[in-house]
Amino acid sequence: MHHHFFVTQQKDWLHKKQTGGAGQYAKVMGYIEPMTEEEITELGKPNEFKNRCIGTNIPPEYYPSCEKGMNDAMVEGALVGCEVEGVRVVLEDGASHAVDSSDMAFRICMANAIRDTMKKAQPNVLEPVMNVEIEIPAEFQGSVTASLSRRMGMIQSSDMNEDGSGLKLVVQVPLANMFGYSTELRSLTQGKGEFTMEYSHHTPVPRNTQEELMQKYKMEREAEAA
Repeated sequence: MHHHFFVTQQKDWLHKKQTGGAGQYAKVMGYIEPMTEEEITELGKPNEFKNRCIGTNIPPEYYPSCEKGMNDAMVEGALVGCEVEGVRVVLEDGASHAVDSSDMAFRICMANAIRDTMKKAQPNVLEPVMNVEIEIPAEFQGSVTASLSRRMGMIQSSDMNEDGSGLKLVVQVPLANMFGYSTELRSLTQGKGEFTMEYSHHTPVPRNTQEELMQKYKMEREAEAA
């Protein structure tokens, strides 16, 4: 399951590291902003890198490394470590060093700049919501709708068949809340209920859920570093 977020924030980032021999130096300046669904569809890919640099403060041979750094940040987002989609990254300026700058330095710099900006932009984690179509005998309507309510389902339509014996419900439910539903539906309807589901859209998770996901990701990162 992927959680996605959309942010807008401006940030300058300096990456500087000195060891024995050549160091690592790179500076990038720019901003990130959300893309609309129409822009994503037209572009044909989930994120966009735009280079609006004027001059050679960042030598042109490092532009591809900056784009690679953006891709690194999108593969593992800063908030909960999941893939990021729908973000445009605009590179406007920066700086380099004749000896210490390198492809890797600019790639690391760009990835860190984006992740840091996302964290400070107060983004929302998004979760997928499914369109669920459920067909049940009418006698089980009460127990089935109560079950959907517990799963944070929002009923979109409820249609009874002509003889009143069957009911078709169309409900939007967060995907995370659908696990185990097949077993529950069979239990509630004596094995007579059926459902299908397909992706509808993404929506922000509740704030307490976001905090739990962030804490879990933080603990996983700390365990990996130990």
